[in-house]
Amino acid sequence: MRISVKLFATLGRHVPGAGSGTPFETEVPDGATVADLVNQLKLPREEVKVTFVNGRTRPLDWLLHPEDEVGIFPPIGGG
Repeated sequence: MRISVKLFATLGRHVPGAGSGTPFETEVPDGATVADLVNQLKLPREEVKVTFVNGRTRPLDWLLHPEDEVGIFPPIGGG
């Protein structure tokens, strides 16, 4: 199934051609979870802090559906 993904801050460097906050589409198998997507994109698990599906915070075990929009954020520091 096809979904849309946005990687934020430093996560974009792990996927060739993915800019920070720029959406791209990808295919995942039926029954895939957010964790499956993270693994498929080869994102380091320790760099994934917050995940959103269709604008709502969701856990890594959240089941994805066709046309979902997923946002993935690393830990953010600031002051």
